[in-house]
Amino acid sequence: MFDWEAAVHAARSRKAQDILVLDIAVVSSFTDKFILCTGANSRQVQAISEAIEQSLKNSDTRPLGVEGYANAEWILMDYGDFVVHIFSPAAREFYSLERLWKNALRVEIPESTLV
Repeated sequence: MFDWEAAVHAARSRKAQDILVLDIAVVSSFTDKFILCTGANSRQVQAISEAIEQSLKNSDTRPLGVEGYANAEWILMDYGDFVVHIFSPAAREFYSLERLWKNALRVEIPESTLV
């Protein structure tokens, strides 16, 4: 399992909704993949972030940076090769990264990440 798949699995374990993985390597040089997901409220957004961080920490992978945890409207977790975006429903709609990165390829999420 790749680290980004472990992040998706951890997000699913906290009931993240609308999980989408975009391969942005063809349109950007700063990372390979974006993982987008939504939590129902700020506490769930934080719980998803915590689950991802703990899951990846168990395999000695730590984020280069985490932004937005305190406000929990949009938490960004930078892991170098991939970036996790955890949104509240309002922030997901407002920022609409799917539209902004519409030229990115959508990645099929492997069954192994299903909880």
